[in-house]
Amino acid sequence: MNTMLSSDLPLEKIGRGKVRDIYAVDDDRLLLVTTDRISAFDVVMAETIPMKGAVLTQISAWWFGQLEGVVPHHMISADPDEIIDQVPELQGLHSEIAGRAMLCKQTSVFPIECVIRGYLSGSAWKEYAQAGTLAGEKLPPGLTESAKLEPAIFSPATKAETGHDENITVDRMREILGDEVTYTLESMTRAVYTLGETIARDRGIIIADTKFEFGRDAEGRIILIDEVMTPDSSRFWAADVYAPGRPQPSFDKQPLRDYLDAERRAGRWNGEAPAPPLPHGVVDATSKRYLEAYRLITGSDLEI
Repeated sequence: MNTMLSSDLPLEKIGRGKVRDIYAVDDDRLLLVTTDRISAFDVVMAETIPMKGAVLTQISAWWFGQLEGVVPHHMISADPDEIIDQVPELQGLHSEIAGRAMLCKQTSVFPIECVIRGYLSGSAWKEYAQAGTLAGEKLPPGLTESAKLEPAIFSPATKAETGHDENITVDRMREILGDEVTYTLESMTRAVYTLGETIARDRGIIIADTKFEFGRDAEGRIILIDEVMTPDSSRFWAADVYAPGRPQPSFDKQPLRDYLDAERRAGRWNGEAPAPPLPHGVVDATSKRYLEAYRLITGSDLEI
């Protein structure tokens, strides 16, 4: 499978994120194409990570399958043959979309990231260590880094076009979306995380935290959209070496982050674009992390 920095399909491209290219198929459907771009510290690298786009798309597709009957979602198909049957413009482009494309329902997207934290890590730990709070709200005293949070904390964030999302309180979310929508999004977030965390733990992975997006479809239903419990949208830890009180090794872009941290400490990178060139070893190690996450979650190797 060739790596992809950017896609170029005979459809109207209506969006380009750090990783995904978004195409309009018609008034009701989108095609999401997940490239092999990778970002860290809000900077997109010049290099691609082999198989990363396929891992993100196919893990999401696997989770959408597990979630049938739990919450409605936007996936129509992630099978390239089915997609081409439904989108004739893609005839002859099987290799360009295989593994990395998902045909989806179009929605009106809510401007909130629905984050849920089962463990205290990342930006939540940083704020707690400084002030004992999360999004300005008090948490119990005495918690340590990577401590399990019981129950898991629903921690919404505003979406940022550039830079980091900003954690907000649930009360602020109610001001933005209203009581009913906020209640529904939190309930759906908890339902998806509870199922996902249970399945993943049985397979040796702790989903420490994750974020979801939701939208309203043409029928007015609130549905789960975008990616679901992938190494990009979640913090995956190895259950067999988990120990609270310290950072945990993760199944994601950690080799990339470690390399960039070392470059920054050595004064060879100022933390802004462009990032330093990535050695082959870092690219290879990062690709293997993503593929291993797929294998552990789904129980099979990724074949495209």
